[in-house]
Amino acid sequence: MLDLTPAQRDVLAAEGHQLVVGGPGSGKTTVSILKAAKIAREKLRPGQRILFLSFARATVSRVFEAIDDEKSITKEENKRIEVDTYHSFFWRILKAHGYLVGFPRRITIMTPPNEAIALSAIRSGFKAPSKLSVEEKAQKLALEAAERMRLATEEGKVCFDLFAERVAVLLHGSAKVRELISTMYPFIILDEFQDTNAEQWRAVKAIGTTSRLIALADPEQRIFEFIGADPERLNHFIEAFEPSEHDLAGDNHRSKGTDIAIFGNHLLTGKFRDEPYLGIGFEVFASNPHQAYASLVAQVLQARQRVIALGRRDWSLAILVPTKRMTRLVSDILRAPFGNVPAITHTAAVDMEGSILAAEVIAFLLQQRSHRGCLDEFVELLCSFFVGRGGAAPTKGHLADAVRIRSALEKWNGCLAKGKAPPGNSVLQATFAVHQAATSIALTGQPDTDWTAVRAVLEAGACTRLLEVAQEARNVRLLERGTQLRQSLSQDWRDNSSYKNALAVTRLAFVQEHFATAHKPETGVVVMNMHKAKGKQFDEVIIFEGWPKRVKGEIVGNPDRIVGGNVKSGAMSQARQNFRVSVTRAKIRTTIMSPKDDVCALLIPLE
Repeated sequence: MLDLTPAQRDVLAAEGHQLVVGGPGSGKTTVSILKAAKIAREKLRPGQRILFLSFARATVSRVFEAIDDEKSITKEENKRIEVDTYHSFFWRILKAHGYLVGFPRRITIMTPPNEAIALSAIRSGFKAPSKLSVEEKAQKLALEAAERMRLATEEGKVCFDLFAERVAVLLHGSAKVRELISTMYPFIILDEFQDTNAEQWRAVKAIGTTSRLIALADPEQRIFEFIGADPERLNHFIEAFEPSEHDLAGDNHRSKGTDIAIFGNHLLTGKFRDEPYLGIGFEVFASNPHQAYASLVAQVLQARQRVIALGRRDWSLAILVPTKRMTRLVSDILRAPFGNVPAITHTAAVDMEGSILAAEVIAFLLQQRSHRGCLDEFVELLCSFFVGRGGAAPTKGHLADAVRIRSALEKWNGCLAKGKAPPGNSVLQATFAVHQAATSIALTGQPDTDWTAVRAVLEAGACTRLLEVAQEARNVRLLERGTQLRQSLSQDWRDNSSYKNALAVTRLAFVQEHFATAHKPETGVVVMNMHKAKGKQFDEVIIFEGWPKRVKGEIVGNPDRIVGGNVKSGAMSQARQNFRVSVTRAKIRTTIMSPKDDVCALLIPLE
């Protein structure tokens, strides 16, 4: 067993509900796994398990990895530790008992892309979110909530936003269901507890009446207030359950031997020491795209060389940026750097609505159908791509594209019905040509080869809309060897000598991917926004933010900054916590990159 600190030993010895707090790398996950093994060994009856719940699959992966690394845990103890996400756990409860809260007996998951499509009619009736008044925002939210509930109760299509809310209602209303859960899971560990929203807390509070809860939290990593995390959540837990409290805050196991954790703590206060921080690098760049990205590429190449030199196959380097938009921009640069620099292989953690809908378009083309109405189905998928690609914030341009395409299809079909040729100037002429080319290629039965071939036809065709589809589809990472999508497409080909069910197979694969927990932690070069890095760890981290746009020396725009507009305003606690979380993802080194003529406001010491 690892050498445990006195605080960690106290966690293992304590009984009843527990609250374990500590900073990044303080050993909360490690001690919770050892606690779980101890409970499995000493407390559980036959058939019972201890449940470890986390928000993100990345954290679940890290827990699995930590269990495998801990040699003191026996195979039998390992089998009795179940690791899952809140979403997956709540979905299992709804599938079994959702009828008690008004759902049909048969329910299905409405994925975020399909939710975006279903709510597009409501959202298209409002201005852009930034231009809505308080009353208009409230009206829009109410209409969306009502439609989500209608879809769930009338059509059995349940979106993720309803999971926690309905489970909370169910658990508070049914002592029998609570007892069933506690019989299976008498002990439940709650990771990242400080980020639970109101509905998740209501569900957890109900479960805690019959199961023992062990909450793991870092109050200074509460970066999700914008979606409902409450600064008082730990106090709520203490008031409800009177747990024993354990503070691991002084420990640092992730980046031991460096000052990364110390620097992260100093970011919270804005008070920095004079001497350098071991493991923290600072790099500035000129405020223009060419020099900014050239500086970034140079830092990435240097960092990659350092982590490769570690001599491990599972090395990792994360490039963390403040916004989703910048994730895509940086990924594009790494695909095609300047001059003679070759492309830098990487993965990009982008919002997947557009990519999933783009994958559905390609899957449909893999089916190579030529029946009457085939073009109609293809065009409807293309419209769905534009309607849903923006998720909860569709652009007016994308919604207008869908309207324009549907209108063109109506005219196209009207001409065919009259025996006339479709209009030569129709926006669907190029779409139709690419559709015909894609459904005519010779397929091989190798899913990755065939998928890439169809995508290449879309990229090379004259239809700019399908080019956008192809570009979005490049973010799909489900065709690697051993993945569910690849295996299912291969089976479809073996069964039918074609990809007869490719669209259905692809849709199912993305649902399964959302709930999958058997994921290895990210390796290689990874690009993601700072919020997505929570719960993860990497060998090295580069934090890269945007730069000011100036006219005659005056700043006229300052997008993609760690602090909005890089303007100091109040305590900026959310920005400080987010920055600290990002800095402390690194085990060995964090490099912070900021424009030299407008350095990040959080790096300027407080008076």
